[in-house]
Amino acid sequence: MRECDPRIVLGLHRSRYERRILRNALDLGVDAIDTSFNYHGFSAHTALAAAGRDLLSRFRLTTKVGFFPAVGQAEHSLDPDRLQEAVEQSNRDLGRAPDLVFLHNPERSLTGSSAAAQDRLGTACVALERAAAKGLCGGWGISSWDPRPLPGLVDGTLPRPDAVMVRAGLLAGIDVLEAAEALAARWDLVPDQLWGMSPFGGSATDPLWSRLDPRVFIQDPHDGLSAVQATFRVAYSLPQVGRIAVGTDNPSHLGELVDALRYEANTEQLGTYRRLLREQRDRQPL
Repeated sequence: MRECDPRIVLGLHRSRYERRILRNALDLGVDAIDTSFNYHGFSAHTALAAAGRDLLSRFRLTTKVGFFPAVGQAEHSLDPDRLQEAVEQSNRDLGRAPDLVFLHNPERSLTGSSAAAQDRLGTACVALERAAAKGLCGGWGISSWDPRPLPGLVDGTLPRPDAVMVRAGLLAGIDVLEAAEALAARWDLVPDQLWGMSPFGGSATDPLWSRLDPRVFIQDPHDGLSAVQATFRVAYSLPQVGRIAVGTDNPSHLGELVDALRYEANTEQLGTYRRLLREQRDRQPL
């Protein structure tokens, strides 16, 4: 068994929720998992407990609330009572309190005026802050697929989260990267409190990764490092995050990602990459 490395969080978005996946993660030193109230057709928590209830105490466990079952689909809500109920049900289904509960994609319900959006966001944040105070979770945070609407809503009146999770990596896009950094700055979060997700832009097997060589963004020497490993390692710098949630049911793939953390990103090359992204954006017609 390897020494635990807190920088990798096993994401269970598309996982098969099998016991072997949990045991393999622990063997590789990955002792954090991330799931959500709505994953696996709203049965992720019960599936996870069924697969390894006796193992869950060995993991730092994070989940998310914000999506709820509706007729034929899922609906999003920031209603504080529904969020509280979802956290309570998560405790029952998991058989334990999560270490961290994220408010899931709050931007989905932040339409309308800025004042109204800020009020909805603040009320939802207070609901999770209270859930943590009641012992229903160890802490709370915000997980945002598109953080661009959020920085302008954050001021000194909103509770400060324990963590924020955003998209990270070469395909995140300059607007998302800058919004994530602005949001972290508004809440005065340190890098360990900013988490990344979707480091491969959706798939580590996308043909793009056979045409693009991300190893140019890794410091020398990097002999033996694969393009997939380099892509994952670079994601920790786009934006600067302390942890990344990544999903895989393949033990060898997870092992490769763990090994990738031995390498360091080339900050100069990444600075050039970001500058090119900004220049490309600025050339776009209004």
